[in-house]
Amino acid sequence: MRALASIGLASVIALAAATPAQARDNCGRGFHRNHWGHCVPNRGHHTQVTFVVGRYYPGHGYWYGNRWYHHRYRHHHTWRYR
Repeated sequence: MRALASIGLASVIALAAATPAQARDNCGRGFHRNHWGHCVPNRGHHTQVTFVVGRYYPGHGYWYGNRWYHHRYRHHHTWRYR
């Protein structure tokens, strides 16, 4: 009988310890605490945007070398950007 009670008590303690971090942080549903203690919204999976070199993107220009360029021209069978 004591073994059954101790197993029941252990399962209750395990369930109490397994509560989500949102409830522990007191930020509410959909929020969590950041490194500075502020409540910030949870975000979904981050998708990385990949830009194609040499393609023109309206409103930005040409993407090349981790920079945006507004003009490009041919020079010795290749493209140069300025």
